[in-house]
Amino acid sequence: MSLSKTFKKYMLIIMVILLATASAGCINKLTTIDTSLESIETSLNNSLTEREEKTITASNADKPDKYDIKGRCNYVIDGDTLNVEGVGRIRLVGINAPEKGEPGYIEAKNFLESACLGKIVYLDIDDEKNYDRYGRILAVVYVGSTNINEELLQRGYAEIMYK
Repeated sequence: MSLSKTFKKYMLIIMVILLATASAGCINKLTTIDTSLESIETSLNNSLTEREEKTITASNADKPDKYDIKGRCNYVIDGDTLNVEGVGRIRLVGINAPEKGEPGYIEAKNFLESACLGKIVYLDIDDEKNYDRYGRILAVVYVGSTNINEELLQRGYAEIMYK
């Protein structure tokens, strides 16, 4: 679920609760509801803006020159593994991000989430070896024309994997 859908869902729930409370006589002024909602919305919008600044700013209209399949990223497992709807589990080929409990794990995972989660990703599946030993598809992942594998390396969230 994208952040904006989550935001709308929570706003709707908050409005229903506040209106139900107001109609029960617990809140006397509707201006209190308006002020509360504005304050919540401002807080969430500020939070969204900070998160959006960290994301890759590529339009889904852009796409890489070469890719094998595309789909929407619906879950990020860690800094180098994600799920794509209708495709399955994807392991970013050629790189290695820290595992859970290791330094840098949270930063790598957060970056991959901000770059991919809820977005259309383009997969260039490895020609030599399509799957790893865990059955994950090995691929270079793009959001728009941005190579996410490369971005993880450049930002210091992952290292080049040697065999």
